[in-house]
Amino acid sequence: MKKKACQIIGMCLLLASSCSIAKNLPNDFVYLKNIAPSIIQDMRYAGHHNFVGRPIAGYHAATCVLTRRTAKQLAKVQQTLNQSGYSLKVYDCYRPQRAVNDFIAWSHNNDKRMKKEFYPRVAKKDFFKLGFVAAYSGHTRGSTVDLTIVALPAHKQATYKNNQTLTACFSPYIKRFKDNSINMGTGYDCMDDQAHARQKNIPKIAIKNRLLLRNLMKQYGFKPYNKEWWHFTLRREPHARTYFDFVIPKN
Repeated sequence: MKKKACQIIGMCLLLASSCSIAKNLPNDFVYLKNIAPSIIQDMRYAGHHNFVGRPIAGYHAATCVLTRRTAKQLAKVQQTLNQSGYSLKVYDCYRPQRAVNDFIAWSHNNDKRMKKEFYPRVAKKDFFKLGFVAAYSGHTRGSTVDLTIVALPAHKQATYKNNQTLTACFSPYIKRFKDNSINMGTGYDCMDDQAHARQKNIPKIAIKNRLLLRNLMKQYGFKPYNKEWWHFTLRREPHARTYFDFVIPKN
């Protein structure tokens, strides 16, 4: 049964990767900026400020790509937030399977340059077992997004510099990397129990903010992931069985 499932997934990947054209997207995929241009984008895997510490395979541009249905639903969340003086900010959207494979390969090497910030209390070899990274990710289906909320007008966030001093992602808000997110209790991609969506051992304001994000996303058709406060998948996703592998093209 397991062998058959792997064969099916392999077939889906093969079909999906054939959709890749240099600067175009497969049918039903869009650039979020063309649907909801006011949503802030901070695409971490296209740069160095992520748990690996370098750009990830398949991210040829720092731009959010999603299925059209997902982008339209995010636009509705954004409209609601804007009425209260807030904005969404996305960290990751569609993720090529080759990026996931890059994570898998990295998990087996000795590179721990970003450990102090992103995974101080866990071993990176356990990421998959602990549910922080998946060998076949919902992101690769194009309808999963990692995001947060930013107060408007948005303050400029700090610029990450290679080899800068790192601070644990679960440190107090004022001590962490100066992301312009409202206080969610941890930074993005914090591989720690503190990042669990229903964690109670965090400041009350962070609990309130997580609940705000969670309720809004659920209102517009997204399903939360309890191990990561930032991670949501469209409930009626259009490609629930297909894992795509086209690169995020420069545009």
